[in-house]
Amino acid sequence: MTFGIYHSNVSFETQGEIEIIDLTNKLASLVSEHKIKNGTLTVFNPGSTGAITAMEYEPGAVEDFKRLIKELAPKGANWLHDRIDNNAHSHLRAALIGPSLTIPIRNGELVMGTWQQPVFLELDIHPRRRRLQVTILGEK
Repeated sequence: MTFGIYHSNVSFETQGEIEIIDLTNKLASLVSEHKIKNGTLTVFNPGSTGAITAMEYEPGAVEDFKRLIKELAPKGANWLHDRIDNNAHSHLRAALIGPSLTIPIRNGELVMGTWQQPVFLELDIHPRRRRLQVTILGEK
């Protein structure tokens, strides 16, 4: 049995505000690629207008979450940061949700609930090229 720390990236293009992208297959592939049996995987967004969380990635739940995000930090609500670049709501939404997620790995599988998937939320007003940082700590 060997223990290691592995670093990878997950890259993709987004369409812009508000897009929710399921990361399950990409993250599970990294666990498989590195042959990790037990450990943890952390995925981190190095940006202030995107977020990462876990949710049920079902069309109704996705639309409900989009609506909730819009209600929590509405666009055009006279935010002070809008004086700089007109996307204060994007920064606020990302800060509320957070930039990272850690998932346990057991027996070579991501440990998640039956209806739980890791997702990336594009919250910026423009399409972006995102490059998430993934760190896996575990034993082979």
